[in-house]
Amino acid sequence: MCNACVMRSVQEGLGRRGMMAAAAASVLALSAQPGAAQAVRSTPINRVVDLTHTLRPDFPTFDSQPAFTQDLVMTLARDGYNVNRFTYFEHVGTHFDAPIHFTQDGATVDRIPVENLVCPLMVLDIRARAANVPDYEVTPEDIAVHEAQHGRIPAGACLAMNSGWESRVGGPGFRNADSGNTLRFPGFRPDVAPLLIERNLAAVAVDTLSLDHGPSSSFGFHKAWLASGRWGLECIAGLTGLPATGATLVAGAPKIAGATGGHGRVIALV
Repeated sequence: MCNACVMRSVQEGLGRRGMMAAAAASVLALSAQPGAAQAVRSTPINRVVDLTHTLRPDFPTFDSQPAFTQDLVMTLARDGYNVNRFTYFEHVGTHFDAPIHFTQDGATVDRIPVENLVCPLMVLDIRARAANVPDYEVTPEDIAVHEAQHGRIPAGACLAMNSGWESRVGGPGFRNADSGNTLRFPGFRPDVAPLLIERNLAAVAVDTLSLDHGPSSSFGFHKAWLASGRWGLECIAGLTGLPATGATLVAGAPKIAGATGGHGRVIALV
């Protein structure tokens, strides 16, 4: 469906659900970009799911140090309007990893092609394995099993790991540090990166603090994945309510010049 068709439908008073479906059907990705898809969505939208944690000063961080502060610097009573000042590290809360995060000259977050930020969302459920092995690593075999059940992961998609870690975000179990301060949470094994790159995916997402599992000190998945020009999402929420296939990711990446990533609003259309 062309953009002009969508506009005509809007002008003719198309209802909210019809507008959402028509707009989604009209979004196309450019095939020249890494991870580019063909038509992003062509089915009606029944619900919108928030995949973003609320960011607060006490949100868990990789090094356990506070990474976000919020100060009310202007007030309605005194100044006639309310204004907060935020100070935060880019990689806190539900946030993006741009290619530059682990590469010398990769794209900054503002240069991620906008067409790659709207894409099919595939959910890989590893909750049972993560319950028994808290620092579980997603393997190529996990991808093979997923594809045997749900079909080949399409080019241009985002593959999201659902380990069930969202339920731990309010306490120390999210970092899950042991007595030696080694973190124990799931992530992608480095040898999964070439497989997903070969599939020409646009992105990956995790519901934990890192694309690599907690004990990693080499960040092998980060390095291989981001070096290919693709991006990632960490600390994503809301995956348990999504189907394995059929959802569309709408990823609101911050558009900040030179940024290595940053907090954003992420939703799924189902």
